[in-house]
Amino acid sequence: MTLEEKVISIIMEQLEVTKEECRPEAAFIEDLGADSLDLVELIMEMEENFGLQISDEELGKIRTIGDVIAFLKSKGVS
Repeated sequence: MTLEEKVISIIMEQLEVTKEECRPEAAFIEDLGADSLDLVELIMEMEENFGLQISDEELGKIRTIGDVIAFLKSKGVS
């Protein structure tokens, strides 16, 4: 499973959205209907799955699925 597939799988499970909705440009709040609690749970799941911590500053820059993938790649996750 590629990094992108794993991220999308986690997002689909956490936000109960379809694979078709999980485009790189899809924004969590505007496009996928996530609220603040959904985002906290999603970040916790990402941290657990990829073994890293996401700071509040880094979190502020993550708005879309593409942002998550780019962030993980910048941390050396593959």
